[in-house]
Amino acid sequence: MGTSARELAAATPDTRDRYVDLLRVASLGTVVGGHWLMAAVTGDGVGNLLAVVPELQLFTWALQVMPVFFFVGGFSHALSYRSLRRLHPDRSVYSVFLRARLQRLLRPTMAFVLVWGAAALVVQLLGGGGGMTGVALRLVTQPLWFIGIYLAMVAFTPLLLTLHERWGWGAFGGLVGAAAAVDGLRFAAGVPFVEFLNFAFVWLAVHQLGFLRADGRIRMPAALAATGLAGAAALVAVGPYPLSMVGMPGEKISNMAPPTLALLFHGLWLVGAVELLKGPGTRFARRARVWQGVVAANGIAMTAFLWHLTAMLGVYGAVIAAGLALPEPATAAWWAQVPLRLAAAAGVTALLVAAFRRFERPAHRSAAPVCGTGPVAAAGITLCLFGILGLSMVGFGGLLEGRTAMLVAVHVSAPAAVAMALGGWLLVERAGRGSRA
Repeated sequence: MGTSARELAAATPDTRDRYVDLLRVASLGTVVGGHWLMAAVTGDGVGNLLAVVPELQLFTWALQVMPVFFFVGGFSHALSYRSLRRLHPDRSVYSVFLRARLQRLLRPTMAFVLVWGAAALVVQLLGGGGGMTGVALRLVTQPLWFIGIYLAMVAFTPLLLTLHERWGWGAFGGLVGAAAAVDGLRFAAGVPFVEFLNFAFVWLAVHQLGFLRADGRIRMPAALAATGLAGAAALVAVGPYPLSMVGMPGEKISNMAPPTLALLFHGLWLVGAVELLKGPGTRFARRARVWQGVVAANGIAMTAFLWHLTAMLGVYGAVIAAGLALPEPATAAWWAQVPLRLAAAAGVTALLVAAFRRFERPAHRSAAPVCGTGPVAAAGITLCLFGILGLSMVGFGGLLEGRTAMLVAVHVSAPAAVAMALGGWLLVERAGRGSRA
């Protein structure tokens, strides 16, 4: 029988950094709520509220909080990998580290991919795939880009942690310099495909800040926040960078896909801001009821994130199927319905979480000695990374027509992406099996 959130909360040691857990839940919750709010659905399709009301794009400078999640990930990965090294100083723990960190990430992700893949195939074999169903088949996989980036962070943790332990802020500065160089080659020299390198440099730089926090080396958060905010503002003001810190439909340049130097400075601003709030945030997280809620939310966070777009599209699909009129986005009637839409999406998400949360529970761990094959694990996570990123781009629409999307410089189809993701996951499981980490 699983341990309840109340029991886990009560058993939490005083030494645990509860603020980090609070940030993890709050950042994912903000992303989910933002997706629900930004959806501007009409009978013609799904648009973006930020495109309808461009003035709202400024709010993305506070609400585009995915950098906070990756920052928290760096902190957690540093603690986890160092713990394994202390326990087994004479052995390679890479494959064990990968499996331990990815179990609660990949198991719910693979369940999501297989359920939606099967549903998409059935729908299209029956001649469906148009209207809101077609929109859903294209959109539901888009949040998987986050999973792919997170996989890369886990994969590179040992290397980047070594660089951090040797160079500290210099290692972070190197990643910032690399991101700046990529943008220079992209915008000034017009080098094709170079921009995709910033999927690594930008997000790994934010991840590196988590290592610095783990060592207590972010001592001037106000300066970090001010530098990030000023840098992002300057780049948007004088460069080719758009105002919005999230992707906008039809835009030629996005700060998100692929990430830009402006988004990296935005990440610095957010990390500095949350570090400034560390004192009151820690006191808030120590409240018994708050901490119990954080523990419970962390136990279902990935499942809720994976299925939240499914829930939202299901709500809109039900409204359209019932023949009810949808108000024009950003009108008074539309804003009046926002609380009802958010409540309905949250309710459907709760039902989906109840159905699929079992896949987020940690699998049984063997008591066998630590073992593993590093090269096999590396190959597995590479396959999984490219498969999940590819699926986030191509979606499940057009399965029978062989629809593809460009991943870096290679066309990838949904079946190929699913095969890579599943094969990579099995390799990671095999390489790290038999561990007690």
